[in-house]
Amino acid sequence: MGVGLMYGLWKPRVLGAWRMPATGPAILAVNHSHNIDGPMVMGVAPRPTHFLIKKEAFVGPLDPFLLGIGQVKVDRSGADRTAITQALDVLSAGGVLGIFPEGTRGEGDFAALRAGLAYFAVRSGAPIVPVAVLGSSEKRGRLIKGLPPLRSRVDVVFGDPFEAGDGSGRRTRKALDEATERIQKQLSSHLENARRLTGR
Repeated sequence: MGVGLMYGLWKPRVLGAWRMPATGPAILAVNHSHNIDGPMVMGVAPRPTHFLIKKEAFVGPLDPFLLGIGQVKVDRSGADRTAITQALDVLSAGGVLGIFPEGTRGEGDFAALRAGLAYFAVRSGAPIVPVAVLGSSEKRGRLIKGLPPLRSRVDVVFGDPFEAGDGSGRRTRKALDEATERIQKQLSSHLENARRLTGR
């Protein structure tokens, strides 16, 4: 359903989806500059993806729908242990976890990374697949405030999977800080390549 909706309203162009591991746990790290970034990736990813989504999005009929398709509700006011456990369960079952490492909608340039992504990657050992969504924050020609112009092209570019940890399995604050730094470099470099590739 999500796929049909995305292709009906916009023109997604998916590049490099074959880079996503075909089996086993994986974490999609998606830049976040727009509301449709999550649904867009969910609609075009080659495997079902369970996103960590702020609890404020689970309103009205969206609540049972999002829970029904396996999305994880997160209370951002503190460390949400239930959401953390659910996310780790997705990975230990060999599933795909989707994360917006910037935590909230921003410039979509991965400049401000939260430590959560490093924690899940180091704790689970799952590879991170960088995903750049480009064109979703286009402002010209919008009919609905907050949505990209209808029928406009949105590029979703998947990058090469990489390991965030140093292989030691350490989960100390220092190890997580180092992992976050490694992740930041990889994600920024992927975004740069994606922009070059798409001319966005």
